[in-house]
Amino acid sequence: MRVLIAYLSFSGNTKETAEMIADMLEADGATVEMHRAGMDFPVDASVYDLIFLGTFTWDMGATPDEVKDFVLEVGYKPDNVAVFGTGDTQFGGDDLFCRAVDKLARFYGSRWPGLKIEQSPRGSQEQRVEDWLKGVLRDVKSLAG
Repeated sequence: MRVLIAYLSFSGNTKETAEMIADMLEADGATVEMHRAGMDFPVDASVYDLIFLGTFTWDMGATPDEVKDFVLEVGYKPDNVAVFGTGDTQFGGDDLFCRAVDKLARFYGSRWPGLKIEQSPRGSQEQRVEDWLKGVLRDVKSLAG
């Protein structure tokens, strides 16, 4: 399986989550390509079996411009996008926590719930990442047949 993990990270938390997902996917036998949204050259999304899109939430619940640019660069809505993100409940509380994840999952009509991580995935949240990824992969494998 060929997988793209596109992400944007300023603090390092979303990058850390992306790398954790990549490590787990590679251990499962997937070929993983990492893409820094807004920094790397555009990609051809059609060549990937599965796309993970990672973001943080910005400015009272907004999706960062670089992530919006990535969406525009892709140019269509692939049906194989799983969304994850990091956030901080101290800025806006539960109502705004990882709002960009919700917006992107809804935009893509993702069949998987978005993964929301409070700040860093280290520690107790590593299991949440692993469980979420296992759910996505279980679904992908059942769809494949």
